[in-house]
Amino acid sequence: MEELRKEPVTVILILMNVLIFLVVDLNGGSLDTQNMIRWGAAYTPFIMEQGQIYRLFTCMFLHFGIEHLVNNMLVLFALGQRMEKVLGKGKFLILYLMGGIGGNLLSLFMEIKGQEYAVSAGASGAVFAVMGAMIYIVLHDKGKVEDLSAKQIIIMAVFSVYLGIVSDGVDNAAHIGGLIAGFFLSVILYHPRKIRNVEP
Repeated sequence: MEELRKEPVTVILILMNVLIFLVVDLNGGSLDTQNMIRWGAAYTPFIMEQGQIYRLFTCMFLHFGIEHLVNNMLVLFALGQRMEKVLGKGKFLILYLMGGIGGNLLSLFMEIKGQEYAVSAGASGAVFAVMGAMIYIVLHDKGKVEDLSAKQIIIMAVFSVYLGIVSDGVDNAAHIGGLIAGFFLSVILYHPRKIRNVEP
């Protein structure tokens, strides 16, 4: 498989999400809220009152139903393979995981502030982090990420955020938090090599 050789982190992340979804779905159901909590979905009272900080990480690999999974994995495949080529395997993995946690932290903060708690899961915060990193890189380089221009990436990000806002049951704070976290993480992680001209 060509993608596994060239962009192994993206492929492995997708396979992990699919495998975990199947295990959860076959053992209680992925649409059962209580079952999703048992498997590690984010729930603010458990995180804050019982110290279950791990949920900020585990929730990134859980999805409510097949449609939720497929939507996130399609975007991850489209954007992840491009970003992995640009950042490299290690930095891309850091971006994905830390960006996703960053999105979940903003979601946690907003729920504490609003005193309204929902069970949350999904890779979209991490996927938005990849999108945020792309925005930084195209602005930094005044160019493209692979075949995507700055205009295309920004339109994609704005449309994705808007779609979340007008849809029910979407953790928009995690999306926006992931986007912001990804942007600033890429400031730290992205250092393209400058090609120097050497006189013969």
